[in-house]
Amino acid sequence: MPESLTSHRPVLAISLKVSAIFLFVSMSAIVKATADVVPPGEAVFFRSFFAIPVIFVWLALRGELPDGLRAEKPLRHVWRGILGTTAMGLTFTGLGLLPLPEVTAIGFATPIFTLVLAALILGERIRLIRISAVLIGLVGVTIMLWPRLSGTGNLQDGAALGALFILVATIARAFVQIQIRVLVQSEGTAAIVFYFSVIASAVSLLTLPFGWTMPAPGTVLLLASTGLFGGIAQILVTAAYRYGPASMLAPYDYSSMIFAVIVGYVWFGELPTLVILSGAALVIAGNAVVILRERQLGLDRRKARSVTDPKSS
Repeated sequence: MPESLTSHRPVLAISLKVSAIFLFVSMSAIVKATADVVPPGEAVFFRSFFAIPVIFVWLALRGELPDGLRAEKPLRHVWRGILGTTAMGLTFTGLGLLPLPEVTAIGFATPIFTLVLAALILGERIRLIRISAVLIGLVGVTIMLWPRLSGTGNLQDGAALGALFILVATIARAFVQIQIRVLVQSEGTAAIVFYFSVIASAVSLLTLPFGWTMPAPGTVLLLASTGLFGGIAQILVTAAYRYGPASMLAPYDYSSMIFAVIVGYVWFGELPTLVILSGAALVIAGNAVVILRERQLGLDRRKARSVTDPKSS
């Protein structure tokens, strides 16, 4: 859960958020680059385990040890960890089978699926504007997946399976978001981030008998850097919300597509197809509708409080 604003510094907030997104994309690129020699479960372990020291040091510097790691509902952390690890493993598998920009674009559907699950699981009301946003987003997802799953794509290279993995990972991440919405009612941000890394490390070890390798020293360093990047990126995101509201920062999530296109082209010689760009545009449009609606509702709530609160007059 984003922390309360300590001060409104939009330039700093945006810089922190965009920097975090670049690190996340770089992390994905490293996983993709090592996918031929390291299985997804092993990559998940490196990504999770090497983030723990970063998070631990961050908490120590902020003076939040040990109180920041207190878990009021440990079983919910376990459930969130299993879901998150599943989503990460599927994503890492898909990265080895699909271009980086395509994986990034399909991932934009997570907020759309989260809206649907919030209505089904949490009982949140979805009015016409949000329903329209969901429909727009789902059309975009269908456009992106159709060439892979309709049989018209090259099935020999596993691209269809990769697209399916990323789709399921996106839905799993939506379940994770629902779990986090419940967790933040009793747990601190630091505890949620820390215990996810611990649980993901433990769960990924279960894949050890299924083909883990002894990578070369250079590959080990690359894989360890995914944990460092992920841990630092999480800290930057948390810091960003100290200096800017979520409604302002949300649109900058889509800078990941720009980074993915640049990194994908420079590192892997990949370029997104017109179909992917068209589908991604629709998904982003659907998410933008939700962002604008939430911003308007926030303004309306503040206006209502200013009228009813005698201290504001």
